[in-house]
Amino acid sequence: MTIAAVLLGALTTHLTNYAMERNRNRQALLTRWDGSKLSAYENYVDTVRACIFLAVELYEVKNDLRTSTKTEAELLLELGQAGRERGRAFERVMLLGGDDVVEAAHQLASAGAQVDWQAKGTAEGTLDDWRERNRVVFREINEFHEQARVDLGVQGSVKGEKHPERDLLLPPQSRDNDSAGA
Repeated sequence: MTIAAVLLGALTTHLTNYAMERNRNRQALLTRWDGSKLSAYENYVDTVRACIFLAVELYEVKNDLRTSTKTEAELLLELGQAGRERGRAFERVMLLGGDDVVEAAHQLASAGAQVDWQAKGTAEGTLDDWRERNRVVFREINEFHEQARVDLGVQGSVKGEKHPERDLLLPPQSRDNDSAGA
């Protein structure tokens, strides 16, 4: 009877240690993936925003809304390179992201492409169309943030009552022209 109790105690200790070690390894793996996901999500948003800023500069130069030290050809080249970087960042999100994050990334990629296309002249549109495309892409960035936060287990939200939707930041004369039907 004593031998059976010792064997049962040893078996219980072994199983407990095994379960604890397995749980510790699982937790370490989750932490490692969360760090990789955060890096991928952050890089994707950075590359999307870089493309938007280059597209805005190109659009405004092409439409005589601003001057630049760069030519249209140089801006097109920069936008193309930024687009390739955005594509690589998108692939990392596809590899690491949860289903909802991946879907939000697809929506963001689509909205970003619309901005690029109008800036390049591939898609036609008015100044109002341009501004609406930019509004959409920034809403999609917020949706991507929202899904990434959920996937990473971050508390809170970037949308809702505490964070109302904001419009584009436009200089005063642009806002006045916009309301006059520019």
